[in-house]
Amino acid sequence: VTSLASSFDTIGPFAKNVTDLAHVLKGMAGADPYDATTPDVVVPDYAALLNGEVKGLRIGVPKEYFGEGIEDEVRKAVWDALHLLEKLGATLHDIDLPMTKYALAVYYVLMPAELSANLARFDGIRFGSKPSQEGEELVDYYFNQRAEGFGNEIKRRIMIGTYAISSGYYDAYYTKAQKVRTKIIQEFESAFQDVDVICAPVSPFPAFGIGEKADDPLAMYLADVMTIPANAAGLPALSIPCGFSKKHLPIGLQIIGPQFEEGRILNAGYAYEQATDWHTKKPSAYCADSIMI
Repeated sequence: VTSLASSFDTIGPFAKNVTDLAHVLKGMAGADPYDATTPDVVVPDYAALLNGEVKGLRIGVPKEYFGEGIEDEVRKAVWDALHLLEKLGATLHDIDLPMTKYALAVYYVLMPAELSANLARFDGIRFGSKPSQEGEELVDYYFNQRAEGFGNEIKRRIMIGTYAISSGYYDAYYTKAQKVRTKIIQEFESAFQDVDVICAPVSPFPAFGIGEKADDPLAMYLADVMTIPANAAGLPALSIPCGFSKKHLPIGLQIIGPQFEEGRILNAGYAYEQATDWHTKKPSAYCADSIMI
């Protein structure tokens, strides 16, 4: 795995069901002597915590995640999932997370800044592949290597990040973004004083086609608007299938928990999974011939 943004990077597993996910996470989690960013905390047996009991679980529902910009079919699928959890014994509580609307802007200042520093090492000499044409001068070598070694999106992010941490702009962009990030962290901490988990959509719209938004990076960035807040705050979050759109594309329910409470969100997801069969279905099984994936 190549470091993107060190303060955001989190390695998380994909699995066919919550039980498999719990087993994989158990093997991955915990301190690693070769990775200074891993916390030295006790790793529970996540699979053993999956009892499917959510009676009394307090679920926070932030209004900011269901407002403008959320497609109706996404909103409905997630609310249907929340009402099902309520029938299983959980309680729903309206909460406010007003600072999370700044998370996307915070991320796209801090992430490129850290990325530009992390990827500086990939010069084709110490790290990374050598260019096909080395050139006559060292500067030619660098230009050729960067042109071939990085795609357009990575180049875009390197330029943004280098600008954000350059002299004269560091305080205006990077420092201010870090301060706002602290506010987001504090806001989540306050919310978890009153609720056990927070539920929201994974994305404001269903999955889009490969390359569909390649020419519009800002539209592509908006796909992250629901998941970045938890990432920025250093919180665990689970994405679990909760339905399909009219075009038979997947919609996900996001369950966010306090720091180091992966077991809590896994059990909530497990309870929902046991009461539904969305995790057993695939988009292709619902696609019309004209939109087969």
